[in-house]
Amino acid sequence: MIWEGLLQFLAAGFGTMAFSVLFSVPREHYPLCVFIGGAGWFICWGMINIFHTGAVEANFAATVFITLASRIGSTVKKCPVTLFLIAGIFPEVPGIGIYRTIYYSMLDNRELSLHYGRETLGIAIAMVLGIILVFEIPQKTINRIFGKNRKACGSS
Repeated sequence: MIWEGLLQFLAAGFGTMAFSVLFSVPREHYPLCVFIGGAGWFICWGMINIFHTGAVEANFAATVFITLASRIGSTVKKCPVTLFLIAGIFPEVPGIGIYRTIYYSMLDNRELSLHYGRETLGIAIAMVLGIILVFEIPQKTINRIFGKNRKACGSS
C-alpha cells in the first residue's frame, strides 16, 4: 500500500509538471507545482483507498489542500496564485468521470451514466467550493504568517 501511494504521488507529480510546462510556469517553480499536485492527489487517493470516503469528499479535501498550498506558495514566492493552483489542481479534474458518463450514455446504460454524471458533477462542485472556502481566508492573514521578508517572483 505504501509503494502504491508513492507511485500515485510520483505519477500525479509528473502529470502536474507536464501540465506546468504546457501552462508556461517558470522552471524554478516546477518543484513546488510537483509537490502541490502530487500531495493533493495523494490526499484524494488516500482518503478513497485508505479511509474509504467518497470521491466527492476526497476531492473536496484535496482541493482545499491544493488551494491553501497554492496561496501559501504564491505568498512565499511572490507570484500569482494561479501559477500553482491551475497546475496543481490538474490531477483532481474528473476527466474519467466525464468520459464514463458519455460512454455509458452512448451504450444506453442510463443507470451507470447517471451514476457517473452525478459523481462528476459532485466532484466539480466540491472543487469549486474548496477553492472558494480557502479564498475566503484574508490575504493579510496569509501574508502575516508566511510572507515576511520575501523577494518578488523572478528576482535574485
